[in-house]
Amino acid sequence: MQKFVGTGVALVTPFNEDKTIDFTALEKLVEFNISNGINYLVINGTTGESATITKEERNEIVTTIAKVNSNRVPLVLGIGGNNTQHVVTELQTTDLKDIDAILTVAPYYSKPTQEGFYQHFKAISLASPKPIILYNVPGRTAKNMEPATTLRLANDFENVIAVKEAGNNVQQYLELIKDKPANFLIISGDDDLALTVALAGASGVISVIGQAFPKEFSTLINLGLQGKGKEAYQLHFKLMKAIDLIFTENNPAGIKAVLQQLKITSDEVRLPLVKATSELQKEITNFVDNF
Repeated sequence: MQKFVGTGVALVTPFNEDKTIDFTALEKLVEFNISNGINYLVINGTTGESATITKEERNEIVTTIAKVNSNRVPLVLGIGGNNTQHVVTELQTTDLKDIDAILTVAPYYSKPTQEGFYQHFKAISLASPKPIILYNVPGRTAKNMEPATTLRLANDFENVIAVKEAGNNVQQYLELIKDKPANFLIISGDDDLALTVALAGASGVISVIGQAFPKEFSTLINLGLQGKGKEAYQLHFKLMKAIDLIFTENNPAGIKAVLQQLKITSDEVRLPLVKATSELQKEITNFVDNF
């Protein structure tokens, strides 16, 4: 699964002022990232405001991105939830011809046991026609999927190829890296820790900030994967402030404010999210202007 080594980006969904999808801006964003060295694109994740995207809109987004991409980089589609049967049905009824893998989030709100996590992902594995990237993000789901559960799934199901780990927990990353099967990928979901865990043996990142600074961030990760920590940290230090800023209020309001300053997309978001405050926007403008 070398195609998922390096830098993936969790794309935003650009909106017009009336909250409809801005497909022109989406095309611009995709081209900007591919042209600047991003290794793969993640569609309909948290950063894409998947909670407010209809199935019809999701299909249009995939069609648009696939057309612009023209098979240049792999595409990953977010299909997940806390209703296992619904996720299985989505996998069985969604056109996945342009998709290389599925990103599926740990069940949120329900707070299952570790056995519940295992059985949920087992059902998805058995139903999925595509490779699966697990997504552990306890800050959003309210329950951590422990390394033992992730590794159990990795060992038991060949199509479970990776985990996007986003618990901001270095010890958990290290446990996964130490004990993982040889071909299983540990992918950082934490922009601030991505370089650290790449140097420790992870396979890269699915990034938020990377879509605004794709050349710099993908270079940073590639240096990390090559063990060139000194060079990589110079880029990390340059981007540290931006990483802090985009998560100060909520994601993706922060990254959309950055993308607006770069004249790639607007900063429109759908409720219950709201735009970045004027104070945060001033800080972001200052960073972009001086980057």
